[in-house]
Amino acid sequence: MTAASALAADAYLRWRSTTLGAITEDLETRLIFDLAGSLVGQRVLDIGTGDGQYAIHAALRGAQVTAVDSSQEMLEAARQRADEQGVHLVLQLVNASKLPFRDDAFDVVLAVTVLCLVPDAELAVREMARVLRPGGRLLLGDLGRFNFWAAGRRLRAWLGASFWRSAHFRSQSQLCEMASKAGLTVVATCGTVHYPPSALAARLLLPIEPLLTRMRMPGAAFLALAATKPGPP
Repeated sequence: MTAASALAADAYLRWRSTTLGAITEDLETRLIFDLAGSLVGQRVLDIGTGDGQYAIHAALRGAQVTAVDSSQEMLEAARQRADEQGVHLVLQLVNASKLPFRDDAFDVVLAVTVLCLVPDAELAVREMARVLRPGGRLLLGDLGRFNFWAAGRRLRAWLGASFWRSAHFRSQSQLCEMASKAGLTVVATCGTVHYPPSALAARLLLPIEPLLTRMRMPGAAFLALAATKPGPP
């Protein structure tokens, strides 16, 4: 593992160890898997798996999981976490815009905080749709465009943070448009994390966050979308 990638993997751990990170990641993970429904026996592809957060949760819910990432070092971090959790993942080094899988190969495709970082998001979504079986479900989770968190990221980009300078934040309607252009039918959209990036704010608003999500209140930092592929399963 390179020093840079080791730092990246360690950043996930540091983030989860903070109050803000733990609350935020739990809300985001719960939202995605609420949309996913039962995964028992399902063939799941997790694109941009990072250190395996969503892949491991899917495997713990009974799915057969293939997890891919463009970083070998992050795949090693995912492998280590999976071993610690006692779950099996098929891990592959893959570019999100060129998936090496046959058509209709998966029942569920996950892509969480991926589209904001890939150069051609529309191509990536088309690839996700291609490998999804008819009747299968695509679950997108991405960083919202209009919220306190996005404003802070834009400021850091303006101040020279190269990581955020290359990121693209989208609205819910833009995510829906990409899914529709890929031939998918959007069945649900929602958002969570309505508080600013503050541990105190997260603790204070946590009790009402589920209500804000159900009410589809604007200003969510994390957007989620579920779409299905038309055709008989």
